[in-house]
Amino acid sequence: MSKKHFNKSEQEQLSNDSYVLRVSEKSITYADEFKRLFIDQYLLGKTPREIFETNGFPAEVLGMKRIEQCADRWKKAYEEDGIIGLADSRKEAVLRPSKRSLSPDEIIARQEAKIKLLEAQLEYVKKSDRNERRLLANGENLNQSECFKLIQEAAQQGPGRMIRHLCQLLNVSRSGYYNYLNSVDKRQRRVLEDEKAGALIKKAFNRRGYKKGSRSIKMTLENEYNTCYNLKRIRRLMKKFDLVCPHRKVNPYRRMAKATQEHRTLPNKLERDFKKGIPGLVLLTDITYLPYGNSQTAYLSTILDASTGEILAHNLSESLQLPLATKTIESLMRQKRLKLHKEAFIHSDQGSHYTSPIYQDLLKQNGLGQSMSRRGNCWDNAPQESYYGHMKDHVKSRNCTTFAEVEREINRYIRYYNHHRYQWGLKKMTPVQYRNHLLSVA
Repeated sequence: MSKKHFNKSEQEQLSNDSYVLRVSEKSITYADEFKRLFIDQYLLGKTPREIFETNGFPAEVLGMKRIEQCADRWKKAYEEDGIIGLADSRKEAVLRPSKRSLSPDEIIARQEAKIKLLEAQLEYVKKSDRNERRLLANGENLNQSECFKLIQEAAQQGPGRMIRHLCQLLNVSRSGYYNYLNSVDKRQRRVLEDEKAGALIKKAFNRRGYKKGSRSIKMTLENEYNTCYNLKRIRRLMKKFDLVCPHRKVNPYRRMAKATQEHRTLPNKLERDFKKGIPGLVLLTDITYLPYGNSQTAYLSTILDASTGEILAHNLSESLQLPLATKTIESLMRQKRLKLHKEAFIHSDQGSHYTSPIYQDLLKQNGLGQSMSRRGNCWDNAPQESYYGHMKDHVKSRNCTTFAEVEREINRYIRYYNHHRYQWGLKKMTPVQYRNHLLSVA
């Protein structure tokens, strides 16, 4: 019993409360209705002090020790006998117990009340168990923020005072959960910022009709939208908005051991020294196949500047005959805007086009040297092979029905590649910009 005594004014104040049956200098008797109300609100998560004060019992008048003692006593009685245990038994405890035996109707009524209480408790346990199992099932493979959201939903649907238990189930901290609840405005601001940045990234992703990766998007934003985002942010938003750039399949030949044969039709003057920093010096060439229409094939021959990555000349043909390669050289020499180095040379593989005497004589007539990769070694002409790989990621020749459509798509992509495709290895410039840059600092 609390040592707090009530003075006359406090006794008068408490006696006016509908939940008080009797009050004296040393004790107070509460109505059974208030005890049931206390248990209901306590199960919803309120503290004993909050329950007493909201129902007209100030803690300064009662004293915290009296409140805590009442709460402990009523909780223990409820756990042992349910609602029946909350009935006032003080009179029976002080006076002699009644000798009157219960009537059959009273016994049945008490048993029915006990059965209803047990059924309610069983339903509560089932609901709690069901919520826990659902929480654990949904909480697998989620990040912390998603776990906090799941706990918030479970807490709203289930009984109160379960936050500690729910956090333990998903192995997250309570402080983190409450910080999550208090940072709603911050998360909303971030969502709005992501929407705004995501719209700009989507524009850069589809800029000029070709899908791009994170680094290409970063360079496009800087050069064409005057916006600078770091790569982590771009990759996070690409994942969030499901922006996926084309990925080349792994070339199985890259896994092969390097060729060891030393036979060379012509010496390998290049020796994989591609980046000489001199435009128009090292020219790489090769031929690729482009299937289209109904089992038809077009053949593309290109000449690529190894220092700048620019496509200097190309020729698309329906035939794989020698003119495919020779016309590419003729197209290169007709271009007046290009100024080749006096020691410029063509590097290729050992294909029949490039070992042909006609082709080699054509190079000599135009003052071009010649170099060849080792036999069966694609790495000796890696930049040219890489260009074809990137081109086929974007140019889907199988979707074209005529040769003219293939030619239109190839011309469109080469124009985009030379003038608008920024490259990380070229100081974030396009091939044409990088070529002009090298010429300006020469």
